[in-house]
Amino acid sequence: MKIKKIISQSRRDFIAIYVCEYCGSTEEGSGYDDDNFHRNVIPKIKCNKCGKTAMGTYRPLGTKYPAHAVV
Repeated sequence: MKIKKIISQSRRDFIAIYVCEYCGSTEEGSGYDDDNFHRNVIPKIKCNKCGKTAMGTYRPLGTKYPAHAVV
């Protein structure tokens, strides 16, 4: 899965639409806008339709705020 669109964000918590790179299925889910979540958690999210995780070519998005910023 990868982020298709971030619907809303409050500080580092966000709600996004995730899309499967294999079957194109979309689902809404929550997330946390830090480097760990983008690099390690999102690629491991399994698609509810086909059960696959992100492709090896997955490229994480950057965070909205720097890691040291208090928001």
